[in-house]
Amino acid sequence: MIINVSESLSNYIQIVENKVTNQKSLSATKSFKVGDVISKFIVANATTFPTYLTIQRNVNEHITLDPFFLQYTNHSCNPNVFFDITNLEYLAIKDIKIGDELMFFYPSSEWNMTQSFECNCGSKNCLQTIKGAAHISKEILANYRLTDFIQLMIDKQ
Repeated sequence: MIINVSESLSNYIQIVENKVTNQKSLSATKSFKVGDVISKFIVANATTFPTYLTIQRNVNEHITLDPFFLQYTNHSCNPNVFFDITNLEYLAIKDIKIGDELMFFYPSSEWNMTQSFECNCGSKNCLQTIKGAAHISKEILANYRLTDFIQLMIDKQ
């Protein structure tokens, strides 16, 4: 696999591009402990409809984030980061070492995803098809950190 590594962003994250697939990801350039705030963010834009680049804030609000590079946080069924939409913080939910890819669980913030996909994360708890939290049992979701909105939706069921 040939990769192209961008300059370090704020001395703690870099964008890595796979030259074969052109897919981008985020990689840690420093270590983080569980609970560390990796980055603060702000709402760059809010819409009433989802896209593959938005995070769901509530039933009718989907947001894009600033700093822009957070969009390169890929999915994993074994995530190490979380988007705390309430406090506008990008958090480490596991210890992260230098060089680790930063990944989050998409259904932790999405009720019904606009683009479902087949997951290939390879973790032992991989859910295979990712469609959003609405399509996952409460028992499985209990194993993940979820946004306040997703937790509210689960509680309403």
